Amino acid sequence: MDALANYRILVANVDALCERIAAVYGNHIKCAPGCDACCRHLTLFPVEAYALAKAVNALAEPLRTELRAEAASTTPEAPCPLLRESTCLLYDARPLICRTHGFPILLETADGTREDHCPRNFQGLASLPGNAVIQLERLNEALATVNALFLQNIPAHPDSGDRLTIARAILLTPLSDD
Repeated sequence: MDALANYRILVANVDALCERIAAVYGNHIKCAPGCDACCRHLTLFPVEAYALAKAVNALAEPLRTELRAEAASTTPEAPCPLLRESTCLLYDARPLICRTHGFPILLETADGTREDHCPRNFQGLASLPGNAVIQLERLNEALATVNALFLQNIPAHPDSGDRLTIARAILLTPLSDD
């Protein structure tokens, strides 16, 4: 059984949504290689962490060993340990939060809802239509569901219940059955 199959489907759906938004508003999106303003040391659901661990394991030596050594000594306040010269080493395997950073998201707050995005993006636009905004609550619910299914299908593991930092994900041993 492929424990990460549901996660890959969710990633594909999120990528498709971001591509649709970029197709219409690409000239308003400043995110590009070299821009690392949002690249922080974030926490991930276990399903995301294990997907990232699989990508780390596929890196060639000595890069994999160097990355793991750096991850072992980094702090939560440091920039993302996957950054090299303002570029993500595992861009194709980046977590959902990294895939959606900069894009317009709909946030639900105690005062209602509001749209947010990177201040460098969408300048000069007074508003965006609903189909150009990522509904964060809905995305988080989908990710939580995918994570719960993932946890049901893997052996018990000390890192399987809590959110993990990207550094911890880099240090994980990938699952053997995916």
